[in-house]
Amino acid sequence: MPDPTVPISEAESHVMDVLWQRAPLTSEQIVAAVQSHSDWHEKTIRTLLNRLLGKGAVNAARDGRRYLYSPTLTRAQWQSQESRSLLDRVFGGRMAPLLTHFSQHEKLSAKDVAELRRLLDAIEQKER
Repeated sequence: MPDPTVPISEAESHVMDVLWQRAPLTSEQIVAAVQSHSDWHEKTIRTLLNRLLGKGAVNAARDGRRYLYSPTLTRAQWQSQESRSLLDRVFGGRMAPLLTHFSQHEKLSAKDVAELRRLLDAIEQKER
């Protein structure tokens, strides 16, 4: 089981996104997919892939003369780690200041507000 707290850079997240969507993939397929929405060079993408391998976020399984790459870190694990990091760094680990910030500086739709109310109601019910 990979370490669910492995740090993934913004650049590395582009490679992970491709793998989360379509793994397993060869390195050539990863390069092509990343290049389809960026101007990154093949060497850059391969370097990012190797970093992810070194961190244990990706594994490589031999398939004949090539390797197939798959994520070992799930998108949900990464999202949890990134959201916790943001909350801790920017809002002192507290959710209320984050929600206050978004309510004051970002437009929340009626649907967003209704969803937040449902979530808060569900949390309140669990605590009873």
